[in-house]
Amino acid sequence: MLSTVPAFGSPAASKREEARQVKQQIDALDVEVELAAEEYNEARIKHEALVADIEATSARIAATTAVIDDLQGRLGARAESMYRNGPLSFLEVLLGARDFDQFATVWSVLRDMNDRDAIDVAELAAARVELEAAEKRLEEQEVAAKAVVERMAESKAAIERRLADRKRMLAGLEAEIAAIEEAERARAEAAARAAVSRSNAAASSSQRSFPPPTRAPRSEVVNIAKRYLGAPYQWAASGPDRFDCSGFTLFVYRQVGVSLPHSSRAQYGVGEKVSRSDLQPGDLVFFGSPIRHVGIYVGGGNYIHAPRTGDVVRINSLSGRRDYVGAVRP
Repeated sequence: MLSTVPAFGSPAASKREEARQVKQQIDALDVEVELAAEEYNEARIKHEALVADIEATSARIAATTAVIDDLQGRLGARAESMYRNGPLSFLEVLLGARDFDQFATVWSVLRDMNDRDAIDVAELAAARVELEAAEKRLEEQEVAAKAVVERMAESKAAIERRLADRKRMLAGLEAEIAAIEEAERARAEAAARAAVSRSNAAASSSQRSFPPPTRAPRSEVVNIAKRYLGAPYQWAASGPDRFDCSGFTLFVYRQVGVSLPHSSRAQYGVGEKVSRSDLQPGDLVFFGSPIRHVGIYVGGGNYIHAPRTGDVVRINSLSGRRDYVGAVRP
């Protein structure tokens, strides 16, 4: 709900104040959308893993069923053979031997046949136990996958509600908010220029949070990322022409052969941690606590990212973000 506009002051000043208040509310909504999108992305990763588990379990069930069919077929054939040849007892067969050598030979053959049957029966019992366990495991995995899908649907609905609120609040105030954002960017760029002049001091080892990274920076991703400047933001998108924040970094890094998960929180766990004083072009930079946003450092105190709904891939200053939490070199 918008605050009541004061009765004093010029109409332009009142409109700017109203736009500023709306922008603050929109910024809060953007944080909520980022958090909900992270929940969605993490659920999607879990669902993909469950789907892979289900496929592996289904394949195991198919293989075990084939083994059972084979064993049952072999034992069935033995039973049918015994029926066709007559149900002679061991005693009848043995007493039919004409001498001791024949007796010993027949006894050995019958014993071997029974041993093989016993082995087949034992294998069949074990296979059936394994099949029951796999079917139970499959049922549990399917229940878990269904729960994750429901969680994803809830997260998606929450995102869509927040985006609808954002669109409603933004209606009619785009120009005012754009002017405010432009002024903020100008201030941030000025602050960035000032920060660059102090960068040598900031690079001292006393400000290092982690040991110097041993991996070479992947600076080649910067030029790749810049090809998509102006591409619109869309939550849960990972290219080729629309992106959310982690979808953008995933898409760019994939082009240099590096696989990243579609989640900023998960991406924070990939690679070496990098101190701010050791940042190099191509490093991933992260924001929010809990982490909810990611971009690619391009040098000069700036980073490229897919910011939020209604925005496009752009380059911004790190100094303009108070919620910077760290960096990683994949």
